[in-house]
Amino acid sequence: MKIEFHSTKAWPASGTWLIPLAAWPGKGKKLDGLLAQLEKASSGALSRHIALQDFRDGGSKLCEIALAGGKLPPRIVLVHVGEAAALDAGACERVGARALGQAKKTAEPLHLWLSELGGAPVKDDELAARMALGAQLARYRFTRYKTKATKKNDWQPQALHLHTAAATRAKSCFAGFAALADGVALARDLVNEPANVLSPPDFARRLRAALSPLGAEVKLFGEKQMRALKMHALLGVGLGSQHESHMVVMRWRGARARNKKPLVFVGKGVCFDTGGISLKPPGGMEAMKGDMGGAAAVSGLLYALARRKAAVDAIGVVGLVENMPDGKAQRPGDIVTSMSGQTIEILNTDAEGRLVLADLLWYAQKTWKPEFMIDLATLTGAIIMSLGQEYAGLFSNNDELAERLLAAGVRESELLWRMPLCKNFDKMIDSKNADMKNIGGGRNAGSSTAAQFLQRFANELPWAHLDIAGVAMGAPPTATNKSWGSGFGVKLLDGFVREFYESK
Repeated sequence: MKIEFHSTKAWPASGTWLIPLAAWPGKGKKLDGLLAQLEKASSGALSRHIALQDFRDGGSKLCEIALAGGKLPPRIVLVHVGEAAALDAGACERVGARALGQAKKTAEPLHLWLSELGGAPVKDDELAARMALGAQLARYRFTRYKTKATKKNDWQPQALHLHTAAATRAKSCFAGFAALADGVALARDLVNEPANVLSPPDFARRLRAALSPLGAEVKLFGEKQMRALKMHALLGVGLGSQHESHMVVMRWRGARARNKKPLVFVGKGVCFDTGGISLKPPGGMEAMKGDMGGAAAVSGLLYALARRKAAVDAIGVVGLVENMPDGKAQRPGDIVTSMSGQTIEILNTDAEGRLVLADLLWYAQKTWKPEFMIDLATLTGAIIMSLGQEYAGLFSNNDELAERLLAAGVRESELLWRMPLCKNFDKMIDSKNADMKNIGGGRNAGSSTAAQFLQRFANELPWAHLDIAGVAMGAPPTATNKSWGSGFGVKLLDGFVREFYESK
């Protein structure tokens, strides 16, 4: 979809005009701004339409008006978006998504007029760019396996025209958001792909093909290389699969100062999770094609940073495995030695994601000594029991890092809720037979004991763990996402990097 930004001076006479309003023009109220100009050009027809539709303050949310003649657009849609003071970044994106919904009703060009939203907390250029981002996110559909096209799935608007007094600056601002939208789309594609198409080697090759042309460094590690690194916790998960496990390291070197520590993002990439020997129940197992949502988010983030040439040194590390039952698969009771040298007793082979992350976290901190590490994983069903599908769980050993992530989550409408870590939870993963076990005390504090397990591989380095099991796949549809795979984490972390770490 083509996105264009225009000044408010030119009046296109064709197409549909969508005019978001912070305050209703209500019956009997004097019109001002753009509405006053339309009232004059229509010889009073606009106010008569408003009166006929009983367009009350706080009543109707949408008013469609048909005008004719001269320079007037044939169709005007007035949309109430609430108080201007509440029109934050997320609300702007939702307005853009609603605009896309209106575009479906007509084959005519759609013009989104933003001159009536003064007083919003975001600047004019970002307001327009965020609305365009919302439209881009909302248009995503995963239909590549549909052999029979339908109007609903086939429809794609050709262009969206945004009219703002800050057109030039908005166009520049949107360049970064367009890259972000493509990063989210990449993450959604990866989560939506079936596991027979996206095996660990396929995933690794796709990342190299997507990121290398953008100037990012992409290195693929196979099982032979990971055995040399003694990554036996990660490798143990994939023993039952016919597909080779992989680690992929993606690096974008955009920081202006070369002496800065890199930022490291780590993703769990279990391309399909049967539970292994500790086999999952069959009901709903098809959703386990999305158990690589953390790796998808990290991949989408690195794509977005490289695409928009972000002024930051960022590294993404993803572990790609398939957890299958087989004669070669690891068993409950097995003990493996992680890259750190710490031993792990496997009590449940379905607690596999933490084994993958353990070796990735250790590798990352020892290789780069980064500013921080943030891992993302569809790690526990327990987090869904705690937070539903509205929040991702945040665990961290560093208050400043946690607060920054929480703030970015609010701004980007990808919400986090901080969950506890404590010594008593840590004791729950002690093992009589090894340094630790891979599950804690049964059903109690499942998400926290999983995070405590990961913390043993982060040491004292600033670290945060995002358990995205409830939000990465199958979450309720939103204005900007109707897809099963949400791409959660890409917007959050892109905004987090942009606000707190990117060179200005």
